[in-house]
Amino acid sequence: MASPRSTAGHLLDLIRTGQAGTRGELQRLTGLSRSTVGHRLDQLFAAGWLAEAPGRLSTGGRPSVRLTFDPGHAVVLAADLDTTHGHAAVLDLAGTVLAEHRGVLRVSDGPEEVLDRLAGWFADLLARTGRAAHAVCGVGLSVPGPVEFDSGLVIRPPIMPGWDGYPIRERLRRTLAEQAGTSPELPVLTDNDANLMALGEQRAGWPECSTFVLVKVSTGIGAGVVIDGEVFRGVDGGAGDLGHIRLHDRPDARCMCGSYGCLAAVASGRAVAGQLAALGVAAESGTDVRAHLDDGQPDAVRLTREAGQRCGEVLATAVTLLNPGVLMIAGDLAETHFLTGIRELLYQRALPRSTRSLQVVTARLGDRAALTGATAMVVEHLYAPEQADARLGASAGELTPS
Repeated sequence: MASPRSTAGHLLDLIRTGQAGTRGELQRLTGLSRSTVGHRLDQLFAAGWLAEAPGRLSTGGRPSVRLTFDPGHAVVLAADLDTTHGHAAVLDLAGTVLAEHRGVLRVSDGPEEVLDRLAGWFADLLARTGRAAHAVCGVGLSVPGPVEFDSGLVIRPPIMPGWDGYPIRERLRRTLAEQAGTSPELPVLTDNDANLMALGEQRAGWPECSTFVLVKVSTGIGAGVVIDGEVFRGVDGGAGDLGHIRLHDRPDARCMCGSYGCLAAVASGRAVAGQLAALGVAAESGTDVRAHLDDGQPDAVRLTREAGQRCGEVLATAVTLLNPGVLMIAGDLAETHFLTGIRELLYQRALPRSTRSLQVVTARLGDRAALTGATAMVVEHLYAPEQADARLGASAGELTPS
């Protein structure tokens, strides 16, 4: 039996992650013979996963050949579901958007209607790109609720009625096969939106940061944590649920989860919108709050800064516990006034040692962060050594673009 570090999947991983780019480097890193490396590479080229590019001149004066992972040999379908809107896209394996669509898609309408409409969006987008259905290697789905990652099930989501324990993978796989002609065995991966936003932002802008925390503040409040390049989900997907940490002095604030005193009931975009509405300022959501902030509305500025301070109280504990290098704020309230409020309380209450190397920043990928993370999730799962070897074995003798 081949050593785990000598398989075609392992060689692909070395190439895809930039650890090796030539046959000679693969030989040195793995200890394999030239012929064995050649045989493994033949498998990867036959699958269409690798490409060759001219490299630097060798000592003999001839250009070396660089081996690269071909991001165009397949595509990923990715979608980001918010409470009232959806954003779907077809992307290549490097995360480049080939076609995308945004539209009204209310998770409160239930999983059947939402997933069936989403499959229709994907079918239209795939047609726009001109890519065949068999080019789709997987689907990544971001949802605004807690996800048990191994099963792909949403577990007791406070703002997704009807989704608790619903078989998302099976439904979306079946409707995609019917509407887009994709494989009935198509891999479908689902995760929480904050987790995928964190993964996307970390991969795109902070790949060297070993402990990265993203906090999304919109309808609710949630965090995604990336440690040593991996999303930290906890035992069953419940990690990062900052919005339901209780504030001792707000027992009157009723949360959407049914409890009282939750951070989200006091400092989320929805909460600030409610506070503005009570003052006679028209606001129903975090999006409305953001519009008022952009206009410099005084009450919106004051309440948003106060909301940032309440988040800063909670984040001081999170920062002390995790000691991140980057704390990124995303969502409707990711702007100057909210960030100022966070910094005021965070630096006051966290230990100086915990904040010495900390950068507090706002999100950079905008509304594509979750799509980028969903694509990375699918690619890193399907092209991990064991998965890659399994896929090569299953398609032995077949030349497919997936």
